[in-house]
Amino acid sequence: MRIKIFGKQECAKCQATKNKLTHFIEKWNYNNIATLDFLDMDTVEGMAEGAYYDVLKIPTTVIEKDDLITARWEGEIPNSEDVKRHFEGVLEEI
Repeated sequence: MRIKIFGKQECAKCQATKNKLTHFIEKWNYNNIATLDFLDMDTVEGMAEGAYYDVLKIPTTVIEKDDLITARWEGEIPNSEDVKRHFEGVLEEI
């Protein structure tokens, strides 16, 4: 699984999302099934990737499994229980 956070370095909500999801992955020991990418929308690479994912608000958080988007949050910090549900489904498949 891959978690992508689209945001900006100076955005407090974006940094809070990044910190929360990093903590979430470490707390529940999902390091072996998940990677987290922070894509800075102030960079060319971040804007290009953001355009591909139709990012209009920051932070935007996307969870992908097998190159398919399974969850998306725009302009908000994802709720831990919502995120955990997506991970539990993947663990059942393993």
